[in-house]
Amino acid sequence: MLRSKKRWIQEETSNKENILLLAEELKLAPIVASLLLKRGYHTPEEAKAFLFDDNNDFHDPFLLLGMDIAVDRIQKAITNKELILIFGDYDADGVTSTTVMMKTLEDLGANVQFYIPNRFTEGYGPNERAFRYAKSIGVQLIITVDTGIAAVHEAEVAKELEIDLIITDHHEPGPILPEALAIIHPKIEGSGYPFRELAGVGVSFKLSHALYGKVPHHLLPFAAIGTIADLVSLTGENRLLAKKGIKALQETDNIGLNALYRQMNIDKNTINEETIGFMLAPRINAIGRLGNADPAVDLLLTDDSEIAEELALEMEETNKERQAIVNQITLEAMEQVDELYPLNENRVLIVGKEGWNPGVVGIVASRLVEKYYRPTIVLSYDKEKGIAKGSARSIEGFDLYKNLSTCRDILPHFGGHPMAAGMSLKIEDVEVLRDSLNRLAFEQLTEENLIPLTKVDGSFSISDISIKSIEEMQMLAPFGVDNPKPKLTFCDLEIDNMRKIGSNQNHLKIILKDNDFELDGIGFGIGDLCDHISPSAKVSVLGELSINEWNNRKKPQIFIQDMEVAHWQLFDYRSLRKVNQLYEVVPKNAQWIFFHQDSVPKDMDEQVSYQVIESIEQAAFLESMNNAMVLADYPPSLDMLKTLLTNNAPERIYAVFYKQQSDFFSTMPTRDHFKWFYAFLAKQGNFHLQKFGGELARRKGWSKETVDFMSKVFFELNFVTMKDGFISLNKNVPKRDLTESISFQQKQAQFELENELIYSSYEQLKNWFDLILKKSVNNEEEVKEWI
Repeated sequence: MLRSKKRWIQEETSNKENILLLAEELKLAPIVASLLLKRGYHTPEEAKAFLFDDNNDFHDPFLLLGMDIAVDRIQKAITNKELILIFGDYDADGVTSTTVMMKTLEDLGANVQFYIPNRFTEGYGPNERAFRYAKSIGVQLIITVDTGIAAVHEAEVAKELEIDLIITDHHEPGPILPEALAIIHPKIEGSGYPFRELAGVGVSFKLSHALYGKVPHHLLPFAAIGTIADLVSLTGENRLLAKKGIKALQETDNIGLNALYRQMNIDKNTINEETIGFMLAPRINAIGRLGNADPAVDLLLTDDSEIAEELALEMEETNKERQAIVNQITLEAMEQVDELYPLNENRVLIVGKEGWNPGVVGIVASRLVEKYYRPTIVLSYDKEKGIAKGSARSIEGFDLYKNLSTCRDILPHFGGHPMAAGMSLKIEDVEVLRDSLNRLAFEQLTEENLIPLTKVDGSFSISDISIKSIEEMQMLAPFGVDNPKPKLTFCDLEIDNMRKIGSNQNHLKIILKDNDFELDGIGFGIGDLCDHISPSAKVSVLGELSINEWNNRKKPQIFIQDMEVAHWQLFDYRSLRKVNQLYEVVPKNAQWIFFHQDSVPKDMDEQVSYQVIESIEQAAFLESMNNAMVLADYPPSLDMLKTLLTNNAPERIYAVFYKQQSDFFSTMPTRDHFKWFYAFLAKQGNFHLQKFGGELARRKGWSKETVDFMSKVFFELNFVTMKDGFISLNKNVPKRDLTESISFQQKQAQFELENELIYSSYEQLKNWFDLILKKSVNNEEEVKEWI
């Protein structure tokens, strides 16, 4: 067996008739129709609206509560040349939100500046010092973007300073809302807006739409970046923003974006949601993570190509620096977990250290969740101020925002979503937070919840896959939250070819077969699975389909993310001469079996668990709790091996069967050999076996061992007398069969044993084990039934 690394969660399969009906109506492959049904598009009309939404309209921005008030106030400020301040945030959503509002207001002739707080000196969100600074430079209107919904105190400060405050945000509203002139938020109580899942930039885009009186298509590139980067639901209006925005990103003449493209060395025509999520957004985020985010906004706003090139280069270098810092902190954080917070006692992991960059702790938290699969908070300690600032990431089944809300008394500043949050608290309260969240997690998360899961869109046959069906699948893009890239499973496939590839041999290349159909597979970072999948295994794979184009030839392929083998496996290492070569291949928890004490290597790895079985009684009573068994040396008999396996049904067997000397290639004398030797002894009368046995063997083309063996058999049957090196026939001895000799029986048994275990083919050995293990499983089932 090979157990999958994650739980493959597949919802109930759609009705086959519904799939075929939708496929026929839309002229799509059944596999694509199945994916549409999985995503909740049950009728042709719903599916068409999802797939062919390029002509769909954006919702009326004035459906957002407070939009009319906000627009009136902003227009008044523009008319009166009042100084307006856009107060943003330092992540990609905040940067693009700020860019959208700056471009809109500048285009409308406003007197406007932007302000993004420094992550290290000011922290997240509006703050009193920034508002007092705004007053000092003559600001009369502040518009927050992607922030502000929790700024209750700051709203009071703005009121005191006689600055009008408009809040645009999308983060979860708390129980008390700020007292602002207007709050534009799709989730605020009383809002009748049709779509609640806008990102911060989506809300800014709606305000821009309202101010222009038409859809600001030129701002779609920024809306797409912020929407995709902030991991909001890519359905409804967000899908429209992302889809139209990606096309706009491919065609944009924005000087800053094009400078960034050149730094990343990407072809504009290939830009998609993955380009944004893994290339553009990390570089925009990096600036704000390590310092002030202003250069990112400056890049998107500039009309100067030289400045754009300088800023793009700065962002590229900053991103590389960010990657190095993240790697170092991640290593230190994992050391803390392994040494201080055992997983059996901690269902929420909270780690922290002085000197950790607070700008990257969110990324580190994500990496820890990926490794340990626990809700995780990573904190940076400022011991002078006694404050810990950090970010949290969660897993399915544990609502971070809801659970953190129960700890508001020790969290003066926090905000976020069910799966991610940011916070600050006193260092002395960290242990209180750890205890509280762990108590809640032990109540809410079962052991099964702590096994990573992957939601599967469906299980299909290789015959369902074609270039056309994969191309049609791309119609579901852009992929993201609530519209994930389809993850499919293909089960019980044969392996036509499998090997490790890459400079470090850490990737997997495989050809999968199902009858006459083939599918190429590539698995990045899972090359080690080659050592855990036997040639005869039938594998099930989970992954994402794509089209591989090489030499103008297109072929379907699957990017494999997980694999499993549902049956026991045999690994053939019978040609191995040193068992220590297996240490890196065999699972660490394997049970090694030796049948002879002197076969155990003197330098046996201390970490290896092994047993010496020298009798059938010992074999009968061994109950291995391990899933893998290494048969390291050669058993004395098939009965001993059968007995051992009768009580054990390992998921994997590693057959080594090492034997220093083989009986198989020594001569097994036939009855004609014995007949000739008997006649020879009768003629000689008395033969000096010790002196002339070797010469006799050479003359006959035998080995000296053959002559000695036949002599021993005759002696055991009382046919001869052996004394002082001489051998002579006994007279008047009754006839006996050769098989009555113990030595003959043992030789024949060893010969047959080696033929069965060592010199058989892989398939023959596998079939032999299959029969034994089948009996073992039947015995186990009978015992369970009897109990």
